[in-house]
Amino acid sequence: MAPLAQSDQLLVNRIRAGEAEAWNELIARFEGRLLAFVEGRLGRRSAGEDVVQETFLGFLNSLPNFEDTRPLESYLFSIAAHKLTDHLRREGRRPTLSLAAGSSGNEWEPSDRARAVSSVMRSGERRGLEEAAIVEALTEQIDRLRKRSEWPKLQCLELLFVRGWANRDVAVRLKMSEQTVANVKFEFLARLRTLVRKQGLSEDVFPELHEND
Repeated sequence: MAPLAQSDQLLVNRIRAGEAEAWNELIARFEGRLLAFVEGRLGRRSAGEDVVQETFLGFLNSLPNFEDTRPLESYLFSIAAHKLTDHLRREGRRPTLSLAAGSSGNEWEPSDRARAVSSVMRSGERRGLEEAAIVEALTEQIDRLRKRSEWPKLQCLELLFVRGWANRDVAVRLKMSEQTVANVKFEFLARLRTLVRKQGLSEDVFPELHEND
């Protein structure tokens, strides 16, 4: 994995040294993006702010074990995903992402078959496996696009999945064709599906991955 960017490395070192201004810079740099990600899943500003605050505290607590080979942004978003999961569990909700090939509509909702299986079979342990698998696959995808400097794709995916925009609106904003946006979405979901399958999880964890086997 590529080493931490020089600016991020310097920032982390300053935070480790107890420099208050460095902590403020971290918040200023990432708070908006983290809040957009979390609020997009929760739909409530106040709850989103609480989760983001927990994310920064989680980062501070884990700082002694933070590996400098890991991109700072993806690390923070991984923490945010876990904190969001904890919050949704407390509310009796569960974040889901359909991994069924060729899915349409809102890809953050499970297919009918997956929902039926979830309501009957999936235990808390399975939910934890699902969420960890998704976070790992998402982190790998984001890191891959960043290394390739595919910023338009990252922008496209952020608008689609973090902000929940429709394909047409994303196309207008980024000056792409709707077909290009659709292709980016399909490629992203297909690769996500592949990465999760490579983790070798039980068929009970993501049954929708094995519907065509």
